Amino acid sequence: MKKISLIFTLVFAFYVNPGFSQSKDPIVENIVKEATENSQLEKLAHELMDVIGPRLVGSPQMQQAHEWAVGKYKGWNITAKNEKWGEWRGWERGVSHIDMVAPRVKSLEGMQLAWSPGTAGKTVTADVIILADVADSTSFQKWLPSVKGKFVMISMNQPTGRPDYNWQEFGTKESFEKMKKDRDAQTEAWTNRLKKTGYTTRTLPVALEKAGAAGVVMSYWSKGFGANKIFGAYTKMVPTIDISLEDYGLLYRLSESGHTPKISVRADAKETGVSQTFNTIGEIKGTEKPNEYVILSAHFDSWDGGTGATDNGTGTIVMMEAMRILKKVYPNPKRTILAGHWGSEEQGLNGSRAFVEDHPEIIQNIQAVFNQDNGTGRVVNLSGQGFLNSYEYLSRWLTKVPEAIKTPIESKFPGAPGAGGSDFASFVAAGAPAFSLSSLNWSYGTYTWHTNRDTYDKIVFDDVRSNAILAAIMAYQASEDPAKTSREKSILPVNAKGEPGAWPEQRKPTRRGGLD
Repeated sequence: MKKISLIFTLVFAFYVNPGFSQSKDPIVENIVKEATENSQLEKLAHELMDVIGPRLVGSPQMQQAHEWAVGKYKGWNITAKNEKWGEWRGWERGVSHIDMVAPRVKSLEGMQLAWSPGTAGKTVTADVIILADVADSTSFQKWLPSVKGKFVMISMNQPTGRPDYNWQEFGTKESFEKMKKDRDAQTEAWTNRLKKTGYTTRTLPVALEKAGAAGVVMSYWSKGFGANKIFGAYTKMVPTIDISLEDYGLLYRLSESGHTPKISVRADAKETGVSQTFNTIGEIKGTEKPNEYVILSAHFDSWDGGTGATDNGTGTIVMMEAMRILKKVYPNPKRTILAGHWGSEEQGLNGSRAFVEDHPEIIQNIQAVFNQDNGTGRVVNLSGQGFLNSYEYLSRWLTKVPEAIKTPIESKFPGAPGAGGSDFASFVAAGAPAFSLSSLNWSYGTYTWHTNRDTYDKIVFDDVRSNAILAAIMAYQASEDPAKTSREKSILPVNAKGEPGAWPEQRKPTRRGGLD
């Protein structure tokens, strides 16, 4: 390995490879034409997000999505299969209906968390109380019996339901700073309140459940109007529900002032036993080098507070559309082009890690992996992931991309290898050249990443169309390249301890998840 001291940062719109012809390529022209004149993106998005819906690992909807994708590929004359890699706790979400019935009547916005126990077809009505602020864990154990038959609120009451950008736009500097100071103090106090129970956020709901609580109530605000993050429950017998900031605050204030709110909860959920888990693999067989591979990569699963539109429905339909276009305009690639739609990325990159572990013959012959995950925006960042010579081939391939698409793309070479975050990291850890096509933000972290607002209407189809064109052209160029890509790694900077930086280690997938 060569040691390099210079990090190349390029904006591809201004990059010129003097030895590369700028002549028109009919394949590229046909990719752009098919993508713009015969786009299937809106149809794919509707079928996946609206009809099938969220794709929680182990759920019937996840299995339905796998079967749908195989059917779509076969309809385009693309070979496809669902490849089993493990098992997961099977669970199906039903109706969540939450009402405040005292001191007045109001329907509340909220839902049960993933894998939450249901209410057995019944409506459970009980008082709502706030987690006590006790002196220590001994005092908490004395308080714990008082939760019996009650819903217990375990999240901090937010001091404001307005996101910071709203305060910055309309508030005075003094009021904004005061709000932040108050919020920091409340956050610290709530953290201490939790700590003094002797439990963690993971074990506290279980302790409340064992003490006879009717259910656990929380609010994981995502710091934007109307957006809450919806993850998984830890309770096994009573429901865990997430309520919007606005309605949670109402319940909290009523309880705090002694007006004892009472809520009725109907949470339907079905345990479906042990479910098989899959990756969906599409394949366009190579003609000259069939045992070398270009992979278009996107995780297929999602959390289920919304419908997984931008995480990662958009990445999914980008790669499906790219495959559809390539099959039509470039049906006989030199190298085999695979589409990998991975399961259980959200629980630790499990599907892609399993694929890497199960297919060493593919991993050692990968030309390139292009992964898209982080939202609906057009691609604006590309890192070399620590591969020393990645600037040479990626830059060369990108010269074929239309100016309007490549102009916003900033790159960092050689970059640093990603250790997680999305499925490209599974391949990087195994030494395969894999790259993240990172997107423009579109308020992803606040409004759609793992939230109840991640739905079809958040998709920006012009940007998604641009990404499908980019993915198809990059796959075409990687397939055509006469040379096999270099896997030479850069020397990583020393860490804080003065030790040489280490390449991420390949990690084993969890092949049996959610099961005790």
